[in-house]
Amino acid sequence: MSDETDDEDKTEDPTPRRIEQAIERGDVPNSPEINTFFILAAFTLALMLSARPVAEGLTRDMRGFLEHAGSFSSDGGTYLGVAFRAGWVCAKALAVPLGIAMLAALAAGLIQHRPIFTAESLMPKFSRISPMAGAKRLLGTDAWVNFGKGLAKIIVVGAVAGAILWNEHDRAESFAQLDPGAALQGTLTLALKMMGGTLAIYAAIALGDALYQRHRWHTRLRMTKEEMKQEHKESEGSPEVKARVRQLRQARVKKRMMAAVPTATVVVTNPTHFAVALRYETGMAAPICVAKGVDSLALRIRAVAADHDVPVMENPPLARALHATVEIDQEIPAEHYRAVAEVIGFVLRLRRRAA
Repeated sequence: MSDETDDEDKTEDPTPRRIEQAIERGDVPNSPEINTFFILAAFTLALMLSARPVAEGLTRDMRGFLEHAGSFSSDGGTYLGVAFRAGWVCAKALAVPLGIAMLAALAAGLIQHRPIFTAESLMPKFSRISPMAGAKRLLGTDAWVNFGKGLAKIIVVGAVAGAILWNEHDRAESFAQLDPGAALQGTLTLALKMMGGTLAIYAAIALGDALYQRHRWHTRLRMTKEEMKQEHKESEGSPEVKARVRQLRQARVKKRMMAAVPTATVVVTNPTHFAVALRYETGMAAPICVAKGVDSLALRIRAVAADHDVPVMENPPLARALHATVEIDQEIPAEHYRAVAEVIGFVLRLRRRAA
Protein backbone atom coordinates (compact mmCIF):
# COMPACT_ATOMS: atom_id res chain seq x y z
CA MET A 1 0.00 0.00 0.00
CA SER A 2 2.83 2.41 0.77
CA ASP A 3 4.33 1.86 -2.68
CA GLU A 4 0.97 2.56 -4.32
CA THR A 5 0.63 5.72 -2.24
CA ASP A 6 4.10 6.85 -3.26
CA ASP A 7 3.23 6.28 -6.93
CA GLU A 8 0.05 8.31 -6.51
CA ASP A 9 2.03 11.17 -4.97
CA LYS A 10 4.36 11.31 -7.98
CA THR A 11 2.31 13.74 -10.03
CA GLU A 12 5.11 15.84 -11.57
CA ASP A 13 6.93 15.05 -14.80
CA PRO A 14 10.63 14.24 -14.34
CA THR A 15 13.02 17.13 -14.77
CA PRO A 16 15.92 17.00 -17.25
CA ARG A 17 18.31 16.62 -14.31
CA ARG A 18 16.43 13.58 -12.95
CA ILE A 19 16.37 12.00 -16.41
CA GLU A 20 20.09 12.59 -16.84
CA GLN A 21 20.83 11.06 -13.43
CA ALA A 22 18.76 7.98 -14.34
CA ILE A 23 20.66 7.57 -17.60
CA GLU A 24 24.01 7.95 -15.82
CA ARG A 25 23.21 5.06 -13.47
CA GLY A 26 22.06 2.88 -16.39
CA ASP A 27 18.31 3.27 -15.91
CA VAL A 28 17.15 3.66 -19.52
CA PRO A 29 14.05 2.55 -21.45
CA ASN A 30 14.86 -0.78 -23.02
CA SER A 31 12.49 -3.05 -24.94
CA PRO A 32 13.57 -6.72 -25.15
CA GLU A 33 11.15 -7.15 -28.05
CA ILE A 34 13.17 -4.66 -30.12
CA ASN A 35 16.28 -6.75 -29.48
CA THR A 36 14.42 -9.96 -30.42
CA PHE A 37 13.06 -8.38 -33.60
CA PHE A 38 16.51 -7.27 -34.73
CA ILE A 39 18.00 -10.70 -34.00
CA LEU A 40 15.20 -12.46 -35.90
CA ALA A 41 15.65 -10.06 -38.81
CA ALA A 42 19.40 -10.74 -38.76
CA PHE A 43 18.87 -14.49 -38.84
CA THR A 44 16.42 -14.09 -41.72
CA LEU A 45 18.95 -12.02 -43.60
CA ALA A 46 21.69 -14.56 -42.88
CA LEU A 47 19.37 -17.34 -44.04
CA MET A 48 18.73 -15.51 -47.31
CA LEU A 49 22.37 -14.66 -47.97
CA SER A 50 24.30 -17.62 -46.65
CA ALA A 51 22.00 -20.65 -46.48
CA ARG A 52 23.11 -22.08 -49.81
CA PRO A 53 26.88 -21.39 -49.37
CA VAL A 54 26.78 -22.75 -45.81
CA ALA A 55 24.93 -25.91 -46.90
CA GLU A 56 27.35 -26.48 -49.77
CA GLY A 57 30.33 -25.96 -47.46
CA LEU A 58 28.97 -28.35 -44.85
CA THR A 59 28.28 -30.96 -47.55
CA ARG A 60 31.78 -30.62 -48.93
CA ASP A 61 33.48 -30.78 -45.55
CA MET A 62 31.38 -33.58 -44.14
CA ARG A 63 31.56 -35.76 -47.26
CA GLY A 64 35.08 -36.80 -46.35
CA PHE A 65 33.96 -38.01 -42.93
CA LEU A 66 31.16 -40.06 -44.38
CA GLU A 67 33.22 -41.53 -47.24
CA HIS A 68 36.10 -42.58 -44.99
CA ALA A 69 34.17 -43.34 -41.80
CA GLY A 70 35.25 -47.00 -41.90
CA SER A 71 38.95 -46.19 -42.19
CA PHE A 72 39.23 -44.34 -38.88
CA SER A 73 40.96 -46.15 -36.05
CA SER A 74 39.04 -46.75 -32.86
CA ASP A 75 41.50 -45.15 -30.42
CA GLY A 76 40.50 -42.14 -28.36
CA GLY A 77 42.90 -39.73 -30.04
CA THR A 78 41.30 -40.31 -33.45
CA TYR A 79 37.80 -39.73 -32.08
CA LEU A 80 39.00 -36.54 -30.40
CA GLY A 81 40.49 -35.31 -33.66
CA VAL A 82 37.30 -36.12 -35.57
CA ALA A 83 35.21 -34.31 -32.96
CA PHE A 84 37.51 -31.29 -33.10
CA ARG A 85 37.34 -31.26 -36.89
CA ALA A 86 33.54 -31.51 -36.89
CA GLY A 87 33.29 -28.70 -34.33
CA TRP A 88 35.56 -26.49 -36.42
CA VAL A 89 33.45 -27.09 -39.53
CA CYS A 90 30.24 -26.21 -37.65
CA ALA A 91 31.87 -23.11 -36.13
CA LYS A 92 32.88 -21.85 -39.58
CA ALA A 93 29.37 -22.46 -40.88
CA LEU A 94 27.75 -20.57 -37.97
CA ALA A 95 30.28 -17.73 -37.82
CA VAL A 96 28.49 -15.49 -40.34
CA PRO A 97 24.93 -15.92 -38.93
CA LEU A 98 26.10 -15.44 -35.36
CA GLY A 99 28.18 -12.41 -36.34
CA ILE A 100 25.20 -10.80 -38.04
CA ALA A 101 23.03 -11.54 -34.99
CA MET A 102 25.56 -9.92 -32.62
CA LEU A 103 25.71 -6.80 -34.78
CA ALA A 104 21.91 -6.69 -34.87
CA ALA A 105 21.69 -6.93 -31.06
CA LEU A 106 24.22 -4.09 -30.75
CA ALA A 107 22.29 -1.99 -33.25
CA ALA A 108 19.03 -2.58 -31.33
CA GLY A 109 20.62 -1.25 -28.14
CA LEU A 110 22.09 1.80 -29.89
CA ILE A 111 18.74 2.66 -31.46
CA GLN A 112 16.99 2.69 -28.09
CA HIS A 113 19.62 4.68 -26.14
CA ARG A 114 23.17 5.95 -26.36
CA PRO A 115 26.07 3.81 -25.07
CA ILE A 116 26.28 3.85 -21.26
CA PHE A 117 29.21 2.71 -19.13
CA THR A 118 28.28 2.31 -15.47
CA ALA A 119 29.10 -0.14 -12.70
CA GLU A 120 26.07 0.69 -10.57
CA SER A 121 23.99 -2.11 -12.08
CA LEU A 122 26.65 -4.59 -10.91
CA MET A 123 26.49 -3.46 -7.29
CA PRO A 124 24.63 -5.77 -4.89
CA LYS A 125 21.17 -4.60 -3.89
CA PHE A 126 19.01 -5.92 -1.07
CA SER A 127 15.88 -5.57 -3.24
CA ARG A 128 17.19 -8.32 -5.51
CA ILE A 129 17.09 -10.89 -2.72
CA SER A 130 14.20 -9.46 -0.72
CA PRO A 131 11.17 -11.80 -0.71
CA MET A 132 8.79 -8.82 -0.62
CA ALA A 133 10.47 -7.18 -3.60
CA GLY A 134 10.48 -10.49 -5.44
CA ALA A 135 6.77 -10.99 -4.78
CA LYS A 136 6.10 -7.49 -6.01
CA ARG A 137 7.99 -8.18 -9.23
CA LEU A 138 6.09 -11.43 -9.74
CA LEU A 139 2.65 -9.94 -9.04
CA GLY A 140 3.18 -6.37 -10.22
CA THR A 141 1.91 -4.60 -13.29
CA ASP A 142 5.01 -5.35 -15.34
CA ALA A 143 4.72 -9.07 -14.60
CA TRP A 144 1.12 -9.20 -15.80
CA VAL A 145 1.98 -7.16 -18.88
CA ASN A 146 4.87 -9.50 -19.70
CA PHE A 147 2.58 -12.51 -19.21
CA GLY A 148 -0.04 -11.06 -21.54
CA LYS A 149 2.62 -10.07 -24.05
CA GLY A 150 4.10 -13.58 -24.07
CA LEU A 151 0.67 -15.15 -24.46
CA ALA A 152 -0.17 -12.79 -27.32
CA LYS A 153 3.11 -13.60 -29.06
CA ILE A 154 2.45 -17.33 -28.84
CA ILE A 155 -1.09 -16.98 -30.18
CA VAL A 156 -0.46 -14.42 -32.92
CA VAL A 157 2.89 -15.71 -34.16
CA GLY A 158 1.67 -19.29 -33.94
CA ALA A 159 -1.46 -18.39 -35.91
CA VAL A 160 0.57 -16.69 -38.64
CA ALA A 161 3.03 -19.58 -38.90
CA GLY A 162 0.17 -22.09 -38.91
CA ALA A 163 -1.64 -20.19 -41.66
CA ILE A 164 1.49 -20.14 -43.82
CA LEU A 165 2.10 -23.85 -43.28
CA TRP A 166 -1.52 -24.69 -44.03
CA ASN A 167 -1.39 -22.81 -47.31
CA GLU A 168 1.79 -24.69 -48.24
CA HIS A 169 0.84 -28.13 -46.92
CA ASP A 170 0.32 -29.59 -50.40
CA ARG A 171 3.75 -28.43 -51.48
CA ALA A 172 5.34 -29.64 -48.23
CA GLU A 173 3.97 -33.14 -48.80
CA SER A 174 5.71 -33.28 -52.17
CA PHE A 175 9.14 -32.66 -50.59
CA ALA A 176 9.35 -36.38 -49.71
CA GLN A 177 9.31 -37.27 -53.40
CA LEU A 178 12.01 -34.79 -54.43
CA ASP A 179 15.76 -35.27 -54.47
CA PRO A 180 17.65 -33.78 -51.48
CA GLY A 181 18.80 -30.67 -53.39
CA ALA A 182 15.31 -29.72 -54.56
CA ALA A 183 13.79 -30.55 -51.16
CA LEU A 184 16.39 -28.34 -49.47
CA GLN A 185 15.54 -25.44 -51.79
CA GLY A 186 11.83 -25.87 -51.14
CA THR A 187 12.37 -26.05 -47.40
CA LEU A 188 14.44 -22.85 -47.54
CA THR A 189 11.70 -21.03 -49.46
CA LEU A 190 9.06 -22.16 -46.94
CA ALA A 191 11.27 -21.15 -44.02
CA LEU A 192 11.79 -17.68 -45.50
CA LYS A 193 8.01 -17.26 -45.92
CA MET A 194 7.45 -18.19 -42.28
CA MET A 195 10.22 -15.86 -41.11
CA GLY A 196 8.83 -13.02 -43.22
CA GLY A 197 5.34 -13.44 -41.77
CA THR A 198 6.70 -13.72 -38.26
CA LEU A 199 8.82 -10.59 -38.68
CA ALA A 200 5.84 -8.61 -39.97
CA ILE A 201 3.83 -9.49 -36.86
CA TYR A 202 6.80 -9.07 -34.54
CA ALA A 203 7.49 -5.57 -35.88
CA ALA A 204 4.11 -4.42 -34.53
CA ILE A 205 4.74 -6.23 -31.22
CA ALA A 206 8.19 -4.64 -30.87
CA LEU A 207 6.89 -1.15 -31.65
CA GLY A 208 4.10 -1.45 -29.11
CA ASP A 209 6.47 -2.79 -26.46
CA ALA A 210 8.97 0.01 -27.11
CA LEU A 211 6.25 2.65 -26.57
CA TYR A 212 5.06 0.86 -23.43
CA GLN A 213 8.58 0.56 -21.97
CA ARG A 214 9.25 4.27 -22.56
CA HIS A 215 5.92 5.14 -20.92
CA ARG A 216 6.73 2.94 -17.89
CA TRP A 217 10.22 4.44 -17.63
CA HIS A 218 8.82 7.97 -17.75
CA THR A 219 6.18 7.08 -15.15
CA ARG A 220 8.80 5.50 -12.88
CA LEU A 221 10.84 8.69 -12.94
CA ARG A 222 7.94 10.98 -12.05
CA MET A 223 8.49 13.10 -8.95
CA THR A 224 6.52 14.30 -5.96
CA LYS A 225 6.11 18.00 -5.30
CA GLU A 226 8.52 17.70 -2.39
CA GLU A 227 11.16 16.12 -4.63
CA MET A 228 10.68 18.96 -7.12
CA LYS A 229 11.25 21.53 -4.39
CA GLN A 230 14.31 19.69 -3.09
CA GLU A 231 15.86 19.42 -6.54
CA HIS A 232 15.16 23.08 -7.23
CA LYS A 233 16.81 23.97 -3.94
CA GLU A 234 19.86 21.83 -4.75
CA SER A 235 20.23 23.22 -8.26
CA GLU A 236 19.46 26.84 -7.51
CA GLY A 237 20.82 26.99 -3.98
CA SER A 238 19.19 27.70 -0.64
CA PRO A 239 17.05 30.92 -0.60
CA GLU A 240 18.84 32.05 2.56
CA VAL A 241 22.25 31.58 0.96
CA LYS A 242 21.12 33.31 -2.22
CA ALA A 243 19.79 36.25 -0.21
CA ARG A 244 23.06 36.52 1.70
CA VAL A 245 25.09 36.42 -1.50
CA ARG A 246 22.84 39.09 -2.99
CA GLN A 247 23.34 41.27 0.09
CA LEU A 248 27.11 40.90 -0.10
CA ARG A 249 27.10 41.70 -3.81
CA GLN A 250 24.98 44.80 -3.23
CA ALA A 251 27.27 45.90 -0.41
CA ARG A 252 30.33 45.60 -2.66
CA VAL A 253 28.59 47.57 -5.41
CA LYS A 254 27.62 50.32 -2.96
CA LYS A 255 31.14 50.48 -1.56
CA ARG A 256 32.61 50.75 -5.07
CA MET A 257 30.10 53.45 -6.00
CA MET A 258 30.85 55.49 -2.91
CA ALA A 259 34.56 55.27 -3.70
CA ALA A 260 33.89 56.50 -7.25
CA VAL A 261 31.66 59.48 -6.31
CA PRO A 262 34.66 61.80 -5.53
CA THR A 263 35.87 61.25 -9.13
CA ALA A 264 32.54 62.39 -10.60
CA THR A 265 32.18 65.61 -12.56
CA VAL A 266 28.60 66.28 -11.47
CA VAL A 267 25.76 64.60 -9.51
CA VAL A 268 22.29 65.01 -11.02
CA THR A 269 19.47 64.77 -8.43
CA ASN A 270 15.67 64.71 -8.16
CA PRO A 271 16.49 66.41 -5.62
CA THR A 272 16.21 63.72 -2.89
CA HIS A 273 14.72 60.55 -4.41
CA PHE A 274 17.24 60.01 -7.23
CA ALA A 275 20.94 60.73 -7.60
CA VAL A 276 23.18 59.89 -10.58
CA ALA A 277 26.92 60.68 -10.50
CA LEU A 278 28.50 61.29 -13.92
CA ARG A 279 32.15 61.57 -14.86
CA TYR A 280 33.45 63.25 -18.00
CA GLU A 281 37.02 63.97 -19.07
CA THR A 282 38.47 65.44 -22.22
CA GLY A 283 38.80 62.77 -24.91
CA MET A 284 35.94 60.58 -23.65
CA ALA A 285 33.27 59.67 -26.20
CA ALA A 286 30.48 60.29 -23.69
CA PRO A 287 30.05 60.73 -19.94
CA ILE A 288 29.82 57.55 -17.89
CA CYS A 289 27.78 56.74 -14.79
CA VAL A 290 29.97 56.03 -11.76
CA ALA A 291 27.18 55.83 -9.14
CA LYS A 292 23.41 55.95 -8.85
CA GLY A 293 20.79 55.33 -6.21
CA VAL A 294 17.38 56.14 -4.78
CA ASP A 295 16.19 57.43 -1.42
CA SER A 296 18.78 56.69 1.31
CA LEU A 297 21.48 55.72 -1.18
CA ALA A 298 20.81 58.93 -3.11
CA LEU A 299 21.28 60.92 0.09
CA ARG A 300 24.62 59.16 0.74
CA ILE A 301 25.80 59.95 -2.79
CA ARG A 302 24.91 63.63 -2.24
CA ALA A 303 26.70 63.66 1.10
CA VAL A 304 29.90 62.16 -0.31
CA ALA A 305 29.74 64.59 -3.24
CA ALA A 306 29.40 67.52 -0.85
CA ASP A 307 32.38 66.30 1.19
CA HIS A 308 34.58 66.24 -1.93
CA ASP A 309 33.28 69.44 -3.55
CA VAL A 310 31.54 67.62 -6.41
CA PRO A 311 28.79 69.87 -7.88
CA VAL A 312 25.21 68.70 -7.26
CA MET A 313 22.68 69.82 -9.89
CA GLU A 314 18.92 69.43 -9.48
CA ASN A 315 17.25 68.22 -12.67
CA PRO A 316 14.39 65.83 -11.77
CA PRO A 317 13.44 64.67 -15.31
CA LEU A 318 17.06 64.03 -16.28
CA ALA A 319 17.86 62.29 -12.97
CA ARG A 320 14.90 59.90 -13.30
CA ALA A 321 15.67 59.17 -16.96
CA LEU A 322 19.36 58.49 -16.33
CA HIS A 323 18.63 56.26 -13.34
CA ALA A 324 16.24 54.15 -15.44
CA THR A 325 18.40 53.82 -18.57
CA VAL A 326 22.09 53.76 -17.61
CA GLU A 327 24.06 51.19 -15.58
CA ILE A 328 27.19 51.60 -13.50
CA ASP A 329 30.39 52.11 -15.55
CA GLN A 330 28.39 52.51 -18.76
CA GLU A 331 28.15 55.48 -21.10
CA ILE A 332 24.91 57.45 -21.05
CA PRO A 333 22.46 56.75 -23.91
CA ALA A 334 22.66 58.98 -26.97
CA GLU A 335 19.20 60.46 -26.34
CA HIS A 336 20.52 62.14 -23.18
CA TYR A 337 23.68 63.64 -24.71
CA ARG A 338 22.25 67.13 -25.13
CA ALA A 339 20.72 67.45 -21.65
CA VAL A 340 23.85 66.06 -19.95
CA ALA A 341 26.11 68.26 -22.08
CA GLU A 342 24.22 71.35 -20.88
CA VAL A 343 24.63 70.29 -17.24
CA ILE A 344 28.34 69.43 -17.56
CA GLY A 345 28.98 72.60 -19.61
CA PHE A 346 27.38 74.68 -16.86
CA VAL A 347 29.54 72.97 -14.23
CA LEU A 348 32.73 73.52 -16.23
CA ARG A 349 31.91 77.22 -16.68
CA LEU A 350 31.42 77.57 -12.92
CA ARG A 351 34.81 75.96 -12.36
CA ARG A 352 36.51 78.33 -14.78
CA ARG A 353 34.94 81.34 -13.12
CA ALA A 354 35.99 80.03 -9.70
CA ALA A 355 39.53 79.54 -10.94
